[in-house]
Amino acid sequence: MKVRKSLRSLKNKPGAQVVRRRGKVYVLNKKEPRFKARQG
Repeated sequence: MKVRKSLRSLKNKPGAQVVRRRGKVYVLNKKEPRFKARQG
């Protein structure tokens, strides 16, 4: 999982889900797991 400043390009990928957990924003992607990221 990468920590990125901006998740806009990742959330537009096919299969991406935007999830909020404990006040942090995550992008999860079951189709392409290398696109997992947390905003920070």
